[in-house]
Amino acid sequence: MDTAKLRRSLVCWLCLSPIVVVALFPFAVMVISALKPAQEVLNPTWWPSRLAFENFVTMWRATNFGPALMNSLIISVLSTAAALIVSIPAAYALGRFTFAGRSAFRIFLIVTQMLSPIVLVIGLFRLVAWAGLIDSVSTVAMVYAAFNIAFTVWMLQSYFATIPRDLEEAAFMEGASRWKTLIRVFLPLAAPATVVTAIFAFINAWNEFVIALTMLRTQASYTLPIQIFSLVAGRYTVEWHHVMAATFVATIPVAIAFAWLQRYLVRGLSIGAVK
Repeated sequence: MDTAKLRRSLVCWLCLSPIVVVALFPFAVMVISALKPAQEVLNPTWWPSRLAFENFVTMWRATNFGPALMNSLIISVLSTAAALIVSIPAAYALGRFTFAGRSAFRIFLIVTQMLSPIVLVIGLFRLVAWAGLIDSVSTVAMVYAAFNIAFTVWMLQSYFATIPRDLEEAAFMEGASRWKTLIRVFLPLAAPATVVTAIFAFINAWNEFVIALTMLRTQASYTLPIQIFSLVAGRYTVEWHHVMAATFVATIPVAIAFAWLQRYLVRGLSIGAVK
């Protein structure tokens, strides 16, 4: 590496270092607090006297963390899969066909993203209660999927519109139907965009709190945000070492997903920048 390039890299890292510090500081506090002994968590010291790895074991046993983790995984995977199954054909139609109301529908998709779930939670609760589906993990997954569909359709249709029509016409000439073209031509080409969309839909479901708090009643059906919240709410003494350990473990699946799919994330975010 030549001197000029090294100097430029150092300048870039110096400019980025404040942002990196601000972004990583909450995670550093979380990890260090999770590794502190219980009696040192609230002490105004940065480093613990020893690393208390047993906090994770006691947290897992005392907080019903395993079932909550499994519920969050099931809900997030089901809601993401359901949203993609509905959104891919809808995005293909929106990106490829011209029909009356197409522009209005695109605007409608954007408007729905401006509404917070908390605005609709009372109506959703009454509807789910009327159907007798309160305290159901699958019900929460379908509700999350319904909220994610507008976002996933908007993300995918913008990419489908950039795929050359020549590829589609070549598939038609080979005798492929619309569905076969979508599955064998569009989906392989749209893999980066689909993965990026799936990541964001998964994170939305993984972190959602209000709907889960409203519709899940028993501890056996709690998701991770509700389970972690229960460690703080309504307690005279909060075991912060357990709270921080649970929060740290809850971030691991998302971090693994980002690390595993980062190449698709970079490609997907740059799609459409250059044609």
